[in-house]
Amino acid sequence: ISGAAPLPVEILKEFNDKFPIPLIEGYGLSEASPVVAMNPIKGPWKASSIGVPVPGVEVTVQSDVGEILPPGHVGEICVRGGNVMQGYWNQPEETARALRDGWLLTGDVGYHDRDGYFFITDRKKDMLLVNGINVYPREIEEVIYQFAGVKEAAVVGQPDPRKGEQPVAFVALNEGVTLDAKALLHFIRSNLADYKVPRRVTILAALPRNATGKVLKTALREL
Repeated sequence: ISGAAPLPVEILKEFNDKFPIPLIEGYGLSEASPVVAMNPIKGPWKASSIGVPVPGVEVTVQSDVGEILPPGHVGEICVRGGNVMQGYWNQPEETARALRDGWLLTGDVGYHDRDGYFFITDRKKDMLLVNGINVYPREIEEVIYQFAGVKEAAVVGQPDPRKGEQPVAFVALNEGVTLDAKALLHFIRSNLADYKVPRRVTILAALPRNATGKVLKTALREL
């Protein structure tokens, strides 16, 4: 079972090519004790999906004003059930921001399909605004992972006086691999619109991570 961070489709493919057992992606957070959804153990599984809600848990996609959105529409993933916290200890303001009408606002942006499978597009706080257009770093990261030799990838936004923000990419490579940054940018440009192409690519020995293995994008923004 894979959790804690999005599972890149390319990594999923590599795992399935090497091992005879499925790698099942799920989703949860501490505020929901902590499991919310997962792909069914016996299938069907959907690549890049966090699956369906576990029994006793409701999951919806909502607009910024609390409107429940239909399949295919992108909004904030919201969770309700007995597993959801009552609030943060002695932090009433944080609690008010996290809970709305009994729903936990996860801070994750995504959608669900007509089969009830949910998909995470990105973290709400990580979304970029380029020339007034929403850009989701995960979409760019998924393309970078398809480029030969890339082991890890992360995209963050950096301020731009003309466009508001521009994406920049950080990658770590497999052992013994060298990277032609121009070739990578050309590859990204051939798969995505120009405004989604990173302004630059920085190669690191490894991406910074916290104790649970999540990439520290706050640290990358300072580089």
